[in-house]
Amino acid sequence: MIDIPAILKQFKIEGHFESASPIGSGHINDSWLVSTAPAEAPDYVLQRINHAIFRNVPELTNNILRVTRHLRQRLLCRDESLSWFRVIQLIETRSGNYFFHDPEGNYWRLYDHVSDTTSYDVVENPAMAREAGKAFGLFQYLSSDIEAASIFEILPDFHHIAVRLQAFRDTVHRDPARRVAATQPEIAFAESRADAMHAILRLGENGEIPLRVTHNDTKFNNVLFNRDRQAIAVVDLDTVMPGYLLCDFGDAIRTGANTGEEDEADLSKVNIDLALFEAYAQGYLGVVGKSLWPAETAHLAFSAKYMTYLIGLRFLTDHLNGDHYFKTRFPGHNLQRARAQFKLLESMEEHFGEMKEIIFALDPNHPHQP
Repeated sequence: MIDIPAILKQFKIEGHFESASPIGSGHINDSWLVSTAPAEAPDYVLQRINHAIFRNVPELTNNILRVTRHLRQRLLCRDESLSWFRVIQLIETRSGNYFFHDPEGNYWRLYDHVSDTTSYDVVENPAMAREAGKAFGLFQYLSSDIEAASIFEILPDFHHIAVRLQAFRDTVHRDPARRVAATQPEIAFAESRADAMHAILRLGENGEIPLRVTHNDTKFNNVLFNRDRQAIAVVDLDTVMPGYLLCDFGDAIRTGANTGEEDEADLSKVNIDLALFEAYAQGYLGVVGKSLWPAETAHLAFSAKYMTYLIGLRFLTDHLNGDHYFKTRFPGHNLQRARAQFKLLESMEEHFGEMKEIIFALDPNHPHQP
């Protein structure tokens, strides 16, 4: 049993503990919404950090503090048109830190709760997709003047295709869970597209796209919406680190413009929704479009294919390795996730020309724009 009231006593909270309930559908950390009393006291989000994955909790915390403080300062300097955007804030411990390391070895942190908000696992309409694009676009815009090298790479090579492919191939060779024989179609699918998926890496190596401070987990459910379905905050900042903007855009499309669930078993339900793709791109490019390098804009459509492939590859690798990274709810869950991602990739391949045309029409740097 977790003694949440005892953990909360380590933090400088207002009010006192009243209740806690699990929240979120993430694969990594455990989270609770903590309600406090009296009624006017703020509520909080308590998280147990998965330190098997995020092994350097001090640097993880420093990244979040640096970025959130920078975003708040930038907002203070902007006009009131951006007053809708909220930046989550870590709560200090009574010892002056921003995480608590308990006697059992667990790491805990506390955020303020952005009240009257909801996150969604599924994008219900283009208006919501457009709002999510604006929110992630603003996050990118406000963090654009942070020197990428000043942010610690908390998960080295997180979206590095060569590293991920090597891990995949090593796992196939070792076959630690004896699952390779039953997954030959998925392995062959991954290998057939492997070379083409090096495009973003090559752009970076050639200096055609810059390293930026990126979110690196731009799932739709990492945006908070108010009661009017307006996106007002971006959460889950564990993976904020140096990266390529294309990966952020691509992962947002992978999760937000999919007609099926990330782990959909009925693959006939999994396709790219071009209306949601266009709406997200419209919201996103409306905020950051003019600051993008030409090669970034030109590869936005490809980035959706890239991130769908990469995450599918990671699900497949974890399945072959015995399910050690992602949380699973049943045997074969990671394989089901991989199959859904690969089906989504096939749909993107079918509609890739249309996706590129959508980006071209929305590009604010192109002469056809007013």
